[in-house]
Amino acid sequence: MTPALARDVPFFPYPQVFLQEEEELAGIFRDVGRRGAFIEQEDLRRFEANLAAYLEACSVIGVANATDGLLIALRAAGVERGTEVIFSSHTMVATAAAIHFAGAIPVPVECGTDHLIDPQAVAAAVTPRTSAILPTQLNGRTADMDALAWLASRHNLLIVEDAAQALGSRFEGQCAGTFGAAAAVSFFPAKLLGCLGDGGAVIANDKGVAERVRSLHNHGRDEHGNVTGWGFNSRLDNLQAAILDYRLLKYPAVIARRRELAGAYDTALRDVAEIVRPPAPDADDLHFDVYQNYEIEADQCARLREFLTARGVGTLVPWGGKAVHQWETLGFKVRLPVTERLFERVLLLPMHAWLTDDDVAMVAAAVREFYRGRP
Repeated sequence: MTPALARDVPFFPYPQVFLQEEEELAGIFRDVGRRGAFIEQEDLRRFEANLAAYLEACSVIGVANATDGLLIALRAAGVERGTEVIFSSHTMVATAAAIHFAGAIPVPVECGTDHLIDPQAVAAAVTPRTSAILPTQLNGRTADMDALAWLASRHNLLIVEDAAQALGSRFEGQCAGTFGAAAAVSFFPAKLLGCLGDGGAVIANDKGVAERVRSLHNHGRDEHGNVTGWGFNSRLDNLQAAILDYRLLKYPAVIARRRELAGAYDTALRDVAEIVRPPAPDADDLHFDVYQNYEIEADQCARLREFLTARGVGTLVPWGGKAVHQWETLGFKVRLPVTERLFERVLLLPMHAWLTDDDVAMVAAAVREFYRGRP
């Protein structure tokens, strides 16, 4: 029988999202509740303004979740029905679903060695029907936006970003979510900036897009309450916004800690030739990664996961072990061998705010033991 570690290392300890700040969160709940400030109140407006300032973005509009946000971003940016939107198949199905429900046609392409959308694959997929490129800024890393911007300019395409996992990530000093017409971010509890339920925001990068987002997310109404077109009911509730605004104050420290943990993983796993690590925090001058996840590629991936589970280490195979185009019920007919091979090897190791340096060392020792027979 495989011996257990000194303690279990969960993939993500959901109760801690509340327990670590129980008194502070209870105080926010009492304050919001006593004011009766539940929907579209000052706490939301303050959070939207503070997040826009943090991102150096034109506007931020709170929405019910990131999937709604991406759908609204596509519509507000001007993606037309029946046109094609290119995205990486290495993403959550929600990315493609937003394209579908915006009335466009999702076109999946390969990811590159960094697990993000491959600009060369994008270039090969452009047709006269293409209207937009939708990069997923995955695992807390921003894609090569110079290459994507060049393609968008050459072919007169929109860029709309799925930045659900990348709040605070930067490419050449610019924040994820601010490169295109609009973007969506997520505040799901397991995200770096998480609330106590579903939540999201749209980042709008010009005034006209921001106005359309505000109308679309609130029943098609303008600032005066007049219905100017069809819309949705997708508002970030005021209580969650108040929690997020409180947590935004500490967000730089959260990112710094994630980067420390990623550096510790990189050092501890550097001698394991059987795995491919994500880029280290100091890997290059172009990227500033925030490490929403620590995603590795591993030889004998399924067996490694079983071994780690037996040792008390929680891991996750992303999205049920399939890329979006591999879900046959969605009707995709394309083969993407690079991405398909990746999903045979990909595994997420624990990465969260309550992880200790000793936890990282124990996880890495268990990985080494699996391949070497010793820590």
